[in-house]
Amino acid sequence: MSRSAISAVTKLFNGVAISANAVGTLVVLGLVIIVNYDAIARSLFNKPFLGAVEVVQFSMVLIVFLQLPDVIRVGRLTRSDGLLSLLSRRKPAAGKLLSRAIDLFSLTFMVIIAIAIWPEFVDMWESQDFFGIPGVFTAPWWPVKLVIFLSAILCALHFILHVVHGPKLNSGPEDHAGEDIS
Repeated sequence: MSRSAISAVTKLFNGVAISANAVGTLVVLGLVIIVNYDAIARSLFNKPFLGAVEVVQFSMVLIVFLQLPDVIRVGRLTRSDGLLSLLSRRKPAAGKLLSRAIDLFSLTFMVIIAIAIWPEFVDMWESQDFFGIPGVFTAPWWPVKLVIFLSAILCALHFILHVVHGPKLNSGPEDHAGEDIS
């Protein structure tokens, strides 16, 4: 694959990850509005938002999985990398090898998640299973399962780019403001 083709694919994956992150941010904003509405309605009018707990549960999963690909894209996935940093400074080749091994392990984990969640998504789609309290608040499960599946696939694609080309190809200098990314 040519360098320009790799760059185009990377740009596409990055755009999708950034867009998913933006949607996740909008879900956070919606969650803030719902929680505040529930608190005010409960306190002032004794009329809580029925289903607030279910919406919070639903939203938390969406937020995590919508924002995860962008976190991976910019190299901000939480991990203890003290040993990796030390190794990279003292033996750069060994540090790169270990970093790519970690990314390969992470890639494998994301593929396992995608494979495991797909049958659940199909089952929820076909059965129209829902969560919540009937007559009070219900929502279908399948959108959550679909977001988890798509997020795991996008995360896996980003990890493939990290394994093959290193994490620096995946993000630009603007993503690492103030850092030495050389």
